[in-house]
Amino acid sequence: MTEEAILQGCLKNHAAAQKELYNRYSPKMLAVCYRFAHNREDAEDMLQESFIKVFLQMHTFQNKGAFEGWIRRIIVHTCINHLKKNKRFNESVDIIQASSIQIREENIPSIVQAKQIVDCIRLLPVGYRTVLNLYAIEGYAHKEIAEMLDIEESTSRSQYTRARQMLEEILIRRNLIPATKEKNDRLTAIH
Repeated sequence: MTEEAILQGCLKNHAAAQKELYNRYSPKMLAVCYRFAHNREDAEDMLQESFIKVFLQMHTFQNKGAFEGWIRRIIVHTCINHLKKNKRFNESVDIIQASSIQIREENIPSIVQAKQIVDCIRLLPVGYRTVLNLYAIEGYAHKEIAEMLDIEESTSRSQYTRARQMLEEILIRRNLIPATKEKNDRLTAIH
């Protein structure tokens, strides 16, 4: 079934088209939800809620841009709303430390979809994880993130910086990236 046929079928509430749309996009979108969620059950809840919105808002898709991108935006916004609704986003932010952090860009692997990396991202506090996902993976600007999450733009930046530092430390501890001598000495002193 072509994408156009799926769209037309969904607009007419045809169950076969809706099933095809869900089967085609749900695995990729579950991965998006999983990065925001606390656990698999939360991710599945976010996915179900998102697809309900997709079906209800199908008539608003105007064929401007990719259909998958349109679905992804609904998924991301639903995940954010889910976190806000469950008050899981409001976690403390270490703004003082964030300004002095130095991250080596080459240490963060570019393939963030790998299961090990996603598992490491999920270890971050919800606020850090959310900003990291929105900025580094979904491509939103800090200003957009601040508006979505009802936080200051500077808070978005500091949470992203802190998230990257924490993620780097987790990746080093799990031997997924090499540690610099300075970082290795500091992590050894902590443990």
